[in-house]
Amino acid sequence: MLKRFFFAAVLTIFLTFPLHADDQPALVSFKVMALETAQKLAQATLDDCRKKGYQVAVSVVDRFGTVQVTLRDRFAGVHTPETARRKAWTAISFRTDTITMWEQTKTGTTASGIRFVRDALMAGGGVPVEAAGSIVGGIGVSGAPGGDIDDECARVGIESIADLLEF
Repeated sequence: MLKRFFFAAVLTIFLTFPLHADDQPALVSFKVMALETAQKLAQATLDDCRKKGYQVAVSVVDRFGTVQVTLRDRFAGVHTPETARRKAWTAISFRTDTITMWEQTKTGTTASGIRFVRDALMAGGGVPVEAAGSIVGGIGVSGAPGGDIDDECARVGIESIADLLEF
């Protein structure tokens, strides 16, 4: 009796789980933010920084790091759009915010070499945008007098579209 049960259990396991990578689907699906959602995110973030008295640039990238939207306030520095893009790219590429990345990659740490990755920028203001546990994009902010303020504006922007990201 026990042998039959054991045999049935083993057979069930083999039939339930694929044995080869060839059994995987040829195509995969994923979620990204619609352009309109990315625009709302960028505008809400810019508006929050303005309310706080800061002229910034905001860049929103898709889950692959491609720019969807970039906004630059009229008095934001000329460097801020590119800096915002790099912060957003870093956040999605390393799947964490850039303040955390700055801490984890300080000189002398085992991860310090990450600072030399092309386009990576370890300065506060880059935050991944998540929906249902998956990264759907990233946002970068540049121009406030400190990465912590850039980060705050980005998080307010993300919160403003949270209801749109639920699925």
